Amino acid sequence: MIYDVRQTTVCSYATPVSHARHVLRLTPVSRDGERVQVAALQIMPEPMQRREGQDFFGNRLTWIEIDEPHSEVTVKLSARLSVDAPDDIAPLSTPPWEEVRDAAFATSDLGPLSPAHFLFPSRIVSLDPNIRDYVRQSFPPGRPILDAAIEIIHRIKTDLVYEIGSTTPTTTPTMCFAQRRGVCQDFAHVMISGLRGIGLPAAYVSGYLRTIPPEGQQRLQGADATHAWVSLWCGEELGWIGFDPTNDLIVANDHIILGMGRDFADVSPVDGIIVGSPKQKLGVAVDVILVA
Repeated sequence: MIYDVRQTTVCSYATPVSHARHVLRLTPVSRDGERVQVAALQIMPEPMQRREGQDFFGNRLTWIEIDEPHSEVTVKLSARLSVDAPDDIAPLSTPPWEEVRDAAFATSDLGPLSPAHFLFPSRIVSLDPNIRDYVRQSFPPGRPILDAAIEIIHRIKTDLVYEIGSTTPTTTPTMCFAQRRGVCQDFAHVMISGLRGIGLPAAYVSGYLRTIPPEGQQRLQGADATHAWVSLWCGEELGWIGFDPTNDLIVANDHIILGMGRDFADVSPVDGIIVGSPKQKLGVAVDVILVA
């Protein structure tokens, strides 16, 4: 499938800012099953300095510096991408989850997609014992890993309430799990905490959902803005498989990856420092249109 993606991100300040430096993670890159045909960022006001690069995990970074008074920064992404549907995998044919766990801890691979980087606590995701015990219920001894993962996304969808405004970007998995409500970012963090708690490598993925669903299907939650889900390493043969606990489904070609890391902190769309206003507001509008 081929998609056109349009994202507008506006950072507004209560009072003018005299100087700003930002790191933007708003440009997709080609990955397995996803190819970027074209992508461009338009930034207003025009930065005095701009450079491009990538982080350890291969995410595209844009560093900018604005050295003039401004009340807002607007970043517009225009991109066209093709996304392949993943192969169908029979859940009961996948390896036992303990086998995957042992292989992850035994790996000597230290590359960007190595499971070794996604086994331990990260800046936002702690290994909460209550979340670990909750996830462990779906992983009895010998259960095939894909079969177990499908059950846990169904349970998260059932047991946690999707409620915009119930959390903030700094909400921890422990806080979300305690109140049993949150948004896609929170549900992904909860699932990651539980999976890592039982020794399975789990990554945080940010990206997009197609705006208009296929005929006869419901619009997915999170289609109005950027979305978040989980990628679980399922062994050397299967590799990384995406799971969307917010929508209770395995990731296919309706999901478009923007960034991947250990948690939201690794893929935050806008970071940086400003000289001026202590109050700011971030607004995001997204359209993902199927063109072929």
